[in-house]
This record gives sequence, C-alpha cells and structure tokens, in this order.
Amino acid sequence: MTQTSENVTWLTQEAYNKLKEELEYLTGPARTEISAKIAAAREEGDLRENGGYHAAKEEQGKQELRVRQLTQLLENAKVGEAPAADGVVAPGMVVTIAFDGDEDDTLTFLLASREYASSDIETYSPQSPLGSGVLGHKVGDDAQYELPNGKPASVKILRAEPYNG
Repeated sequence: MTQTSENVTWLTQEAYNKLKEELEYLTGPARTEISAKIAAAREEGDLRENGGYHAAKEEQGKQELRVRQLTQLLENAKVGEAPAADGVVAPGMVVTIAFDGDEDDTLTFLLASREYASSDIETYSPQSPLGSGVLGHKVGDDAQYELPNGKPASVKILRAEPYNG
C-alpha cells in the first residue's frame, strides 16, 4: 500500500482484501464481543469503581477509531499494480540509501503508508522527512531532508525497486 497523494492510497489487491476483512470483523463480531464485555461489566455494579467496565469502554473507543480509520482508508483506496521498476523513488518501492555518501552506512526501507508496515521491512511514509526527501529522485541521486533538530541531512539513493510483499 502506498500514498499517491494527500487523500488517495494505492493498495495491492491483497492489502485491500486484508484491510476489508479487518473492517468486516471490527464492525461485526468484534462489536458484538465488546458489547457483551460492557454489559457483563455493568452487571457488576457501581460503574464509577468498575475497572472492567472502564477497560471495556476504552477498548471500544480504540476499536471504533480503527473502524473510522479503515473506512476512510478504503473509501480513498485505489487498487492497482506496483510502481514501475524504473529506478525512480515512488511510493510502493523498497529504497536503499547511504547516509552522507558513506556506502557502508546504509538503510533499506519501504516507502509506503504506515498501514502497510510490517516486521519484515522498516516502513517510512512518503510524508516523513526522509520519505519526502527521496521521493522522485533516481538511483544515483543525492537527496536532502531535514532532521528533527532542523539540520539538513544528505543521502545517496543506491537502489529503488517495487515492493513484492
């Protein structure tokens, strides 16, 4: 999944299906489960002193937030193919960079929305300082971005290939 503009998110069919399944679970069985937890906690008595009730309500709030996030994401999703393998950094690509031109100090990451983050590869958003700094550059280019302390940093793009899951 990758961000292609402010409001449109590109998704592979697999990513779209996975997120749609999660949304269906959260709006169906998960809502029923949390309602049952809340009802059971209510039966225990005084709600002001009821930790189980408050925990269930907090869980419900987090769940409903996730429902809203998924709904918005899927409404703005475009299902399609991975970006072209032309060496130009774009959302949906695995990018390898060298910091300050030092080819021994490298970082490989997926340039994509946080929704696509996995434990397999580090993920940077195209809107992050590093992501926006390398976006649109070609393999071999030097790119600049701003560090959190406001200082500029330079990286060299060593590789940019479409993410294959």
